[in-house]
Amino acid sequence: MGRTPPLSELFEREKPVIAMAHLPPLPGTPLYDEASGVAGIVEAVRADLEILLAAGVEAVLFCNEGDRPYALQAGPEGVAVLARVVAELAPPDRPYGVDFLWDARAALAVAAATGASFIREVTTGVYESDMGLWNTDAATLLRERRRLGAEHVRVLMNVTPELASPLGRRSVAEVARSAVVSSLADAILVSGPMQGVEPSVAAVREAKDAVGEAVPVLLNTGAKSTNVREYLQVADGVIVGSDLKVDGHTWNPVDAERVARFMAAARG
Repeated sequence: MGRTPPLSELFEREKPVIAMAHLPPLPGTPLYDEASGVAGIVEAVRADLEILLAAGVEAVLFCNEGDRPYALQAGPEGVAVLARVVAELAPPDRPYGVDFLWDARAALAVAAATGASFIREVTTGVYESDMGLWNTDAATLLRERRRLGAEHVRVLMNVTPELASPLGRRSVAEVARSAVVSSLADAILVSGPMQGVEPSVAAVREAKDAVGEAVPVLLNTGAKSTNVREYLQVADGVIVGSDLKVDGHTWNPVDAERVARFMAAARG
């Protein structure tokens, strides 16, 4: 067993676009659509993926974005359905990742079972959040990765999570640097205060300056066709969801015209 390979090995393009494949609400959550059932979830994600893959995104990230209000611990039914969706729809020709809001071990388990190359999670720090008091555990997560023999699964660590405020006074630079040195992050993600809202360019630059070339720093929320060029002057890539949706709304279906507009801007 060796060290987890760097994120850059996954992508041919230097600054990749990672597009969100949002799942509708899963069984047991308040907004779950019992009429369409799990088959409806699969077909909704399939329709979104067809547009995203045809547009040439470098990777997709499967996520249970519809499971409002979010929980800090996944239920077995949610993990099972996410695993089914990823196993059934994972693209054979490009990397894909897994995110379970907000249970890092659940995401890792699905990634290990489905052959995903990365997970996106909040794994360092303590926060007051919409989900209550939020305490993370990078040590347990990475030990679990080792135990599962899943070192190929890169961990993209979100150091400024949405819907939460840190308990503490460390700067973005200090947290990012510590996440790399102490918590062994494979990439650093910088987010705005909630889905679809961007952080300041200064915050992304602060994280990038702090970690240098040790690991990539990606914009995690708020990438839009109107701002992506500016962010890619600083960031090593972007994760995008809301701007690709009908009316730019996070929980709507993917809009082919908005995807084309975003990719044209990102390639510019």
